[in-house]
Amino acid sequence: MRVMRSDLLQRITFDPDKCGGRPCIRGLRIRVKDILDMLAGGASETEILADYPYLEADDIKASLEYAVAVS
Repeated sequence: MRVMRSDLLQRITFDPDKCGGRPCIRGLRIRVKDILDMLAGGASETEILADYPYLEADDIKASLEYAVAVS
């Protein structure tokens, strides 16, 4: 089952007390930009998830959906 775009975007949070209010994943201190930079640098989803075990595959998908939504 494919997760609807709105469900994925709910994973993106904004908190002025974390990362300067920049978009983050589920209130964690990892920014959407960090995930996008890793992907752009050639990291695979598997590598990112191994390096950041608190992330989930849908967090990476949410980052990509967010990038599309704001572009």
